[in-house]
Amino acid sequence: MKRLALGLADLLAHGWRILPRRLRHLLVKGLFVLESRGPDTGAALARLFALQDDLEHVVNERALVHGRGEHPKHRLMRYHDFFVDRIADGERVLDVGCGYGAVARSIARGRPGAKVVGLDYDKGRLAQARAADNPSNLAFVEADATRAVPDGPWDVVVLSNVLEHISDRVGFLSALIAGTGARRFLIRVPLFERDWKLPMRREVGANYYSDPDHKIEPMLSEFRAETHAAGLEIEELQTPWGEIWASLRPQAGAGPSSRAHAADPARP
Repeated sequence: MKRLALGLADLLAHGWRILPRRLRHLLVKGLFVLESRGPDTGAALARLFALQDDLEHVVNERALVHGRGEHPKHRLMRYHDFFVDRIADGERVLDVGCGYGAVARSIARGRPGAKVVGLDYDKGRLAQARAADNPSNLAFVEADATRAVPDGPWDVVVLSNVLEHISDRVGFLSALIAGTGARRFLIRVPLFERDWKLPMRREVGANYYSDPDHKIEPMLSEFRAETHAAGLEIEELQTPWGEIWASLRPQAGAGPSSRAHAADPARP
């Protein structure tokens, strides 16, 4: 159905582009202005934010096509370097929630002496990962990391855009600490405080997550509190591109934490 809809869009676009570009833009902007009118400015903002989300979906679809199946954000943000630079040759690396394997491939290529395993439960994404041009020190395993992980020991656990999809993040991290024995956790998540429009979206009742499956896009205080409650200590933390990039290590004697899940009082 999606492919059919995109094919129809390609067909209709030929007729649409007959109109001068400036006129097309004025027509689209005019529709946005009409959608924004009304006495309830909060409701109007919520409608505009919904349109913005639709535009983001279209932009991402075109970006994937432009990148020939790999999102250009990997190349432009260079966040893979954060992981590669903090992993040494000879280390055993478990990339949890590896998707189609872009980060795991970068690590394996950048550290040819490391053993890298990408883990995911999505069969389609794993098939794409395995079909890519993968180095010999990279393998992919199908499994649900919320239930079990491959036998280690592991030196490094990578979680790139994974935690925000997990409801019980403290329990999940605690289980990974115990199950992997890893000495280092490299984590990347979207930051709630990246843009004023996120609290504005929440205020007017609009979606304020960048993905419908997200359970949280944490404030810095929430990230610090939850990782500490899970038994991790932050060694390094950066916030480029409106994201949190962090290197953490288990606290002395860390295991399943008995501390309550911490929450920021500013969050609902």
